[in-house]
Amino acid sequence: MDETRKPTLIASVQRALRLMEVVASHPNGAPAKQLAREARLPLATTYHLLRTLAHEGYATRLPDGVWVLGERVEALHGQSRAQQLLARIRPTLMDLRDELGVAAYFSMHMDDEIRLIDIADGPRAPRVDVWVGFEDAAHATAIGKCVLSQFDEERRRDYLARHPLVDLTPHTITDPGRLFRSLESPSGLQYDREEYALGTACAAVPVTDAAGTVLGALAISCRPAKLARVERSAHLMRATADEIQRTLTLTP
Repeated sequence: MDETRKPTLIASVQRALRLMEVVASHPNGAPAKQLAREARLPLATTYHLLRTLAHEGYATRLPDGVWVLGERVEALHGQSRAQQLLARIRPTLMDLRDELGVAAYFSMHMDDEIRLIDIADGPRAPRVDVWVGFEDAAHATAIGKCVLSQFDEERRRDYLARHPLVDLTPHTITDPGRLFRSLESPSGLQYDREEYALGTACAAVPVTDAAGTVLGALAISCRPAKLARVERSAHLMRATADEIQRTLTLTP
């Protein structure tokens, strides 16, 4: 088989992408005739492509007849930025996974919720079976408790008022007072000792911005018997959290 042969390209897709680039080059919009001329496309083809792009939300015709990019493009841009961030963070999580032989997790506090952003796992470091969303189980996860530990008491109570302390395992803390006391950790680490899922333990350290404001948490999961060894490697988790902080700070 000839491995050097050129790939099969779809000409209509190429024309649509070229047309979108031309539309994007006119912040105030441009009429179809001008777009066709600059994209070097027949006017009829340009109209067909613009109508298709408009139907899918990637182009919009304004009342004065000019064309601009549609809302779907902005949505793609936002998702692209999120993927770029993941591309920067994933190698850091993978390094921690390989160093400790555990699954590694990164979460962020976004829109007043605790969102799981990424997981680095593998055959020898399986992830936790997320059967209840982390945003609804902050009281039972190391990630959630790590974020809550950085809130003041009023903010903690506000969060828990919207997220009941559901009993997930026999080890889950469901008493607010006991939970608040568990958040006062001199080491800065927070733990889940089979509180979210039986047979799994977790540890987490905070991820903050340069001013010390909570951004999220870095966590690992492992068998309960392995947690003591992970505790002795807390410095590696903190170093990874610092690296993630730098990545978040430097990512535009």
